[in-house]
Amino acid sequence: MYGAPALKLHGTLLACIASNKAAEPNTLVVRMGFDERDALIADDPVTYYLKDHYVNYDVVLVRLSKVSKAAMQDLLQGAWRRISSGTKVRKRSRKR
Repeated sequence: MYGAPALKLHGTLLACIASNKAAEPNTLVVRMGFDERDALIADDPVTYYLKDHYVNYDVVLVRLSKVSKAAMQDLLQGAWRRISSGTKVRKRSRKR
């Protein structure tokens, strides 16, 4: 994805190394729903965060140095379930 390693399912992004300069080094971008993302960030802002560039995308930024193995498994399984179920991937409009 833009020259960075990525995991995809049938050509649809599950997760990738963040390549936008706004993201911190050693950050993984993981696809998930907006509500789930907001809850993760509220519950654990040390591990999960967001930068302006990513606000309108259904992803969360994950600090790889902070995330546990179990949490990473849950994140990737959730992304896989979301994509494999055929859930529409969409961009959020700017208005909130």
